[in-house]
Order: sequence, then structure tokens, then C-alpha cells
Amino acid sequence: MTPYRLAAGGLIDRRAPLSFTFDGKPLEGFAGDSLASALLANGRLLVGRSFKYHRPRGILTAGAAEPNALMTIGRDGRTEANTRATMQELYDGLEARSQSRWPSLAFDIGALNGLLSPFLGAGFYYKTFMWPAPLWEKLYEPFIRKAAGLGTAAHVADPDAYEKCWAHCDLLVIGAGPAGLAAALTAGRAGARVVLVDEHAAAGGTLLSETARIGGQSAPAFVAQTMAELEALENVTILLRTTAFGWYDGQVFGAVERVQKHVRVPAAARPVERLWRIVAQKALLATGAEERPLVFGGNDIPGVMMAGAMRTYLNRYGVAPGRQVAIFTTNDSGYALAADLEARGITPVAIVDSRADAAPLYTGKARIVTGAVVSDAQGGKALSAITLLRNGQTETVKVDALAMAGGFSPIIHLACHRGGKPQWSDAHSAFLAPGDLVGLDLAGAVATTAGIAACLGEGARKAAALLEQMSFDATPAPFGAVEGDIVSGPAPVPARPLWTVPGVRGKAFVDFQNDVHRGDLDLAVQEGYGHVELAKRYTTNGMATDQGKLSNVNAIGLLAEARGLSPADVGTTTFRPFYTPVSFGALAGPHHGHDFQPVRRSPLHDWARRQGATFVETGLWYRSSFFPRPGETSWRESVDREVLAVRAHAGLCDVSMLGKIEICGHDAAEFLNRVYSNAFLKLPVGKARYGLMLREDGMIYDDGTTSRLSKNHYVMTTTTAYAAGVMNHLEFCAQVLWPDLDVRLASSTDQWAQMAIAGPKARLILQTIVDEDLSNDAFPFLAAREVSLFGGALHGRLFRISFSGELAYELAVPAGYGESVAEALMEAGAPHGIQPYGVEALGVLRIEKGHVTHNEINGTATAADLGFGKMVSATKPDFIGKAMVGRLGLVDPARAQLVGVVPLDPTTSFRTGSHILAQGAATTLENDQGYVTSSACSPHVGSTIGLALVTRGASRHGEAVTIWNGIRNEITPGRLCDPVFVDPGNEKLHV
Repeated sequence: MTPYRLAAGGLIDRRAPLSFTFDGKPLEGFAGDSLASALLANGRLLVGRSFKYHRPRGILTAGAAEPNALMTIGRDGRTEANTRATMQELYDGLEARSQSRWPSLAFDIGALNGLLSPFLGAGFYYKTFMWPAPLWEKLYEPFIRKAAGLGTAAHVADPDAYEKCWAHCDLLVIGAGPAGLAAALTAGRAGARVVLVDEHAAAGGTLLSETARIGGQSAPAFVAQTMAELEALENVTILLRTTAFGWYDGQVFGAVERVQKHVRVPAAARPVERLWRIVAQKALLATGAEERPLVFGGNDIPGVMMAGAMRTYLNRYGVAPGRQVAIFTTNDSGYALAADLEARGITPVAIVDSRADAAPLYTGKARIVTGAVVSDAQGGKALSAITLLRNGQTETVKVDALAMAGGFSPIIHLACHRGGKPQWSDAHSAFLAPGDLVGLDLAGAVATTAGIAACLGEGARKAAALLEQMSFDATPAPFGAVEGDIVSGPAPVPARPLWTVPGVRGKAFVDFQNDVHRGDLDLAVQEGYGHVELAKRYTTNGMATDQGKLSNVNAIGLLAEARGLSPADVGTTTFRPFYTPVSFGALAGPHHGHDFQPVRRSPLHDWARRQGATFVETGLWYRSSFFPRPGETSWRESVDREVLAVRAHAGLCDVSMLGKIEICGHDAAEFLNRVYSNAFLKLPVGKARYGLMLREDGMIYDDGTTSRLSKNHYVMTTTTAYAAGVMNHLEFCAQVLWPDLDVRLASSTDQWAQMAIAGPKARLILQTIVDEDLSNDAFPFLAAREVSLFGGALHGRLFRISFSGELAYELAVPAGYGESVAEALMEAGAPHGIQPYGVEALGVLRIEKGHVTHNEINGTATAADLGFGKMVSATKPDFIGKAMVGRLGLVDPARAQLVGVVPLDPTTSFRTGSHILAQGAATTLENDQGYVTSSACSPHVGSTIGLALVTRGASRHGEAVTIWNGIRNEITPGRLCDPVFVDPGNEKLHV
């Protein structure tokens, strides 16, 4: 047996020994141990060092709130820092290393910081690192960066898989303690879809640490029986090792499941972690309560532990916390520990109760000292003695372990994630959940219910009530009588909280992880940082991995005393996800490397591949870049050929990836009139219109065409890159800005294969498959209609719009017919010289025509900057951006404006991004007058051409300038010109 392992008892499997290492030294534990319990069983009280002073730290808790026992687990790509030893299951071959120490845990040179503690008080970094200024970059910042952080991340890629998934249920039960088990059993028996979530490896919560009996059987046996019934119910999903970390809109809960964090070598076919998004009609929070530490001198010495944690190690893991144990309590829960210790043959040397009038139901042998406190603890790497203070008299008592029982704080974080604020209760000396929760109820200790029987009953009743709201016929599950329960949760009338312990001499820590002691909080108040949010940042209390689970309430109580206020007046910091740390791997799921984002292929992808396309990734899409032909030695040859073919004959281009949004409803026209800067109210049925969408600040957000297919049905086309953003923007407008408008939106991008047919022969080719008359009179420029194809065999949508400046159409057909329609058009167009063209040729065609994309719509351009000033209506009562578009800075004639640019020598060229300088000006950014937004080699013009945003560009056509690329040191003499290089009169569009 190891030094602290009891000879019998606990829920561990003593027939299954496990070997592991801690800081390279071999140790042994048993199946069912946590890493923390195995370390304690081996007498390893010192497990880490604190962040600031590098003080020796031991295991404080037995759960997710552990601030001290943070380990680095594993090696190479499976290295995981800041793993809480209290939550890590022991497995054979586990490798654990302590953190925040050098060169070793026993001898840490960083402990010298403790000698400097008088100079390292709250906010010292704000006062110290500001002067002298030159030292910031040379000394302070490098030192701080090196010292920052708790563990060290691996530099090797993680070899394991992660995944994400959804779950839907009628009732989500968070927490599998007595209240949660009762709720899940009640709902499961009623036939409801139930998801039961618990962050521990085994269900049962505090029942696994109890000695009480339920219905004639031990509490752990009751848990096993209940779980067996739940596992047999097909409508119940049990997710153990799963932490619910956030509550979001739409009744969505985020949870992360540690699928294979308890094995040495994960199975390749399964993920190591799984991120769940659980949609629940109703949810029941049964997360219990966290026991609070007490703030006295030396309360961080290894051997000082929470009383509830001691019960867990004693009863669940068969580990004694020490041989000379004292208990410092403010409520009756400390006596439950005393009874359990005596049952294991360990009589506490003292129970120190701060209440002078305490009257516990305790009949044990331990010495009880009421109206007293532990003012200080002594020891270095292990506890050796405590100082009792009573009526001004002190007494030193030798101990090797001390339990703290400072009251309970309900774990209400999830209940506050959607904007609700915790409410202070003087009756319970705790912050309680908001009272106006919708879709979420509370049961058990999180709702201040005390005792096993009461928690079981409340969990069953609350579940039945929630199910009745969903029309289920539910009866609360009955449970047998509970015997031997000494209340270990929040008592109905708990003792008054003890924020300030008198007579303290040593450092009394509030935040163990960040070394924040009571003096730091007092200093924060003195220096004007007493507001709870300011105090957090000034002292670092409640930061890092535990986010103040143990420290926040004590800190608030101390701030309240220092400021002469109630904790209700001080309030709490904002509760936000995540409740406990979540790995980047779980958040990323499978989306990393090549799978960082999904690959989207157009419905015409295979057609383009057969045509010999070279593809390029543009955003989420694979698009045809160009179509090389035999004998062509460079991509430029292919692109020039495609451009000339479109100008002289015809070309077919895949534009399926343009965003397509269906807009329907009686108020669809009014809706569009508000989101666009130009008029849309009177757009006729069967017509399309180019529209500009502004941001609230007056800058252009996106452009595109919107077509009216029927009285209340429009289809909007957006740029490929902004399709999702525009959809989100429209939904926000419909749901938030103008919820009174009758309008419905749906993205239909994936439902349609869309192809542009451009060039002088486009009409002749299209007419071979379109049944309707496509003459200029019957189907003029900007016509948009549903059409019949192939003699009525297929129907599609036809839009007479052009991005190339030529006679052009865009034909949309159901996605499944895209390839066959494209093949038919290529066959019909073969006698007319049709050729496929890709996005490279499309870019050349649009620059030749002076059409803008998001190269020009760069987030800083207004409609007037791009020559679209007349598209900003002066008569519409309102539209998004109207209030800001007229700002003086946005109508300044000196703003950068769209202009064309060509080299003076056609044999020279320039690049996109080059700066425009006045002719003869020095090549410095001080002389910058704008930049080239787009450029291409134009076979029509016979030289490189470009679009640029240049100061007063519209009035400078014909001016000679210098085009300068400072990165490549390229200087090209150029000339500003009209941005339209081809068909400035738009004659080709109307033929």
C-alpha cells in the first residue's frame, strides 16, 4: 500500500493496478483513480507552483474548479498543458509533468519572487513597465512574453481527430448528481427524448462520495441501478465526460465530450474530443454547488484542501487526506467530513467552527472549538501546524491536513450566459441564478436545495413540470427512504459568510492560481479600482483557467467589506462561455489543414473538367481559371484567346457560384428599397436592375442585380465572396430592423446551375435551346424571366445582363441539369466559334469594361468614388447608409475616385497594388495619390490596363503619372484615363 491509500474501501478496482509517471518518477494507482487521487495516495502533496510567486501548491479540490493541480499530460503531438489532475482519469502509462517551475518542482528558482512580493502587489505591472520607455521593447516585453502562460504547448502537430455534431432532445439535463439522475429517470420513463450530460467519468456527482443509503442500498449502488435503467431506455442519451460550456440563442447548448482523453493511445477510428451542439426544447440545470475556501494566512500550503474534496478522496478513492486532520468550517458540512474520517479510523484533531452558537448533529470524538477561526497555517512544501484564534487567544495545533468548509456557491454560470445577472441572497450567502429564465429550470444544490432526499425529489418534480409544458404525461419518479444523510450541500439557513478572518499574519490567498491575496484587493480599493470589473483586471483575480470558480465570491465579499457595501451592490463580473477551458482542437473539429473549410464545386465542375479547365480556389469554391489548348505554352495565351473569342464570337462561363437569394412577400419591394441605395419600388415584373447596397456608414457593402420574377418574388444575385455575408445582413434587416415587413428570404445558390453566354453570337446560340423569342424587342437588355427550354422539357431562368460589356445572358437551370445544358450550348455554338472561358478571362473582360468588383469595393469606397453617385437616391425617405453617406468627408472632391490607367509605353506593364504618384515625384509613400486596384493584359487595347482609386481621379483623365511598386522596385510611366476601355457608349449591350 502507498502512504495515504486506505487498506479498503472506495470505488477503485484494486485488482487493476496502473503504472504512471509524475515528473519522470514511476508511481502506481488503480483503475477508477483520478490522477489527483493517485498522486495523493502516493504521498505527492506538492504538485505544482503558483503563477506569480511560484509558491508550493497542492491539490485543493476534486473537480473542475481545481486551480492548483494543473499538469502537462502526454508527449509529442499529444501533449496537453493545463490538464486538471482532478479531472484526468488515470490510465496505464500516463505521463504527467508539473508546471510553472524550473529547474524542478522541489527546487524552483522562481520562488525568489516571493522575496520580492512587497514590490509585486496588485497592478505593479502597470506602474513598473511604463518607464523608462526604451526598456519596453528591449527588456520588459521579451521577459513578460517568456514568463507568460501556465504550460507549454507542443510544437508537433496533433495526430488525433476531432469532430462536431448536433443533438436534439425534449429535455436536456445538465449534471448527473441526485437531482439530475432523478430528472432524467422521470423524463425517460415518460418517453421524452432525454440527453443527460455530466463532466465526470462516472455519473452520480456527490452520491459517489456519500455514505448515506437510499432505499436500503448504498448511494453508489443506487447510482449504478439508476444508470442501468437509463442506459436501457432507447430515448435517453447519456454523455459522460462531457462539459456543457455555454447556453446560446435558440435554446442551443454547447458541450464538449472527452471521448478518448482517458486512454494512452486513442483509437484511430474515433475522435479524441467531440463538440456537441444540443438543441433542447427545455433544459434542467442540476450542476450542484461549489464549496468556498476560507481566506486565512497560509491557506495555500499543500495539505490544505476543501472539505468536500476530502470526502471524495476518502470515500470514492480510498485515500486518506492525512493522519492529523483538522477542519475549519462555517457550516454543518464540516461535520459530515468529521464523521466520515472517524468511520475510516481517523479522528480529527479539531473542528474549528466560526459560529459561536453552532449546534451540529454530531456525536463523534473530535474536539470542537466554536466561535474560533484558523488564522494561519504553517509549513512549506507540506502543512505542519495551524494557529487557532479564539477570544483573542491563540493556540498552535500540529496537523498534516486541514479541510476548509466556507459555505457553498451554486454553479449558475450557464444560467447567466444569455444576459441574466446573478442575484445575491443574504439568506443563502450566495449568488443565485436570475429569476426570469425561459427554457431553463434549476434543481438540486444549484437551486439551494439541501440534502439527498430533497434533491432527488426536486429533480423529479421539476422534470415532470417541464414535460407537462411539452404535453407529456409525466409522473415524478419515486425513490426509497434516505438514511444517514448529513447535509453536505447548501443548508436552508446557512451560517453567515466569513469573508475576513481575524488575526491573519501570513498571506491570505483569494485566487490561488494567480496569487491574489486579500491585501491586493484592499489595495485595489484604495487606488480607486474597487469596482468588481476593474478589481478583476487590476489584481488578475478570477482570470486564467478556473475563471474564479473558487475565488470570485470571496473576492466580492472582501470588496464589499472594504467599500462598506453589500455583495449585492458590488455584483459579479460578466459570466460568459466557456465555463471550463475548451481545446482549440474541439472548436476546430475536422476543419483544419486542407479541410479548414468545406470545398464547394459548381454543378458545372465536371463539365469544366472535361473541357480541360485549370481550377483555382476562390473562397470556398473551385472555379475554372482558364482552359488551355494544345500548343499554348502559357496561361496568358489561353486567357487572351478566350477574351478574343468572347469579343468576336461567343463564350460560356460558369457563374453558378454567384450568391442567389430568393426574396418573397407582400413587402419584398419595400424591403429591397430600404436595403439598396437606388430605387426598387417600381421595378417592373420581368426586369432586372443593378443595385448598390451600402453599410450604415455610407460605404458600399456589395453590388449585384436583383430581378423581379413576379409581383412578390424577387431573386437577388450577390458577389461570390459576399454571398453568406449579404444573406446574414438581409436576415438581420428582416428580423431586427424591420420585423413588421412581410418578407421571407432563402438562399438558393446551390439549387441552380448558372452560366453566362456572352458575345455577338450569344443570341443565335441561346435561341437554339430557348423556346421563347429572344429578339431585342421581345427580350431587351435587363430582361429577366422564367423560360422554357428544349420544347418544354425543362424550365429555367434567363437574365439579359452582362459583366463583359458584350451582348450577354445568364441562364439558370436546376443544378442537376447544368452539365447537359452546358454541353447542348457548346454543341449549338460550335459553328459560331463558342469557347469556354474562366475567371481569368472574365477578369480581363470586366476590367476592359470598367466594371468593379470587391477589388474596388474595398470597404472605404463610396458610390460617388466609383462613379455611381446617381445610384444613391436623393428622393427615397430612407435606406441603409442614407444618414451617413452625406458626411463632409464622404463628399470631399479630394477623395480617391475610380479611374483607368495605362502605361505610356505599351510594351511595359505594372501590377495590382502599385501606387500612383505625380509625374516626377519622389518614390515615397508621402507622395502617394492612390493605388491600382485591378490590372490585366488586354488583347483588345494591346497593353496592360488597370483600374485605380486616385485622388480627384475623375478630373484627371489624360494626366501623366508614375506607377510605382515599392516591393519589387518597379517604376512605370503611365497615364490616367476613362475607366471604360471597351464600348464606352454601351452600344453592344443593346444590339
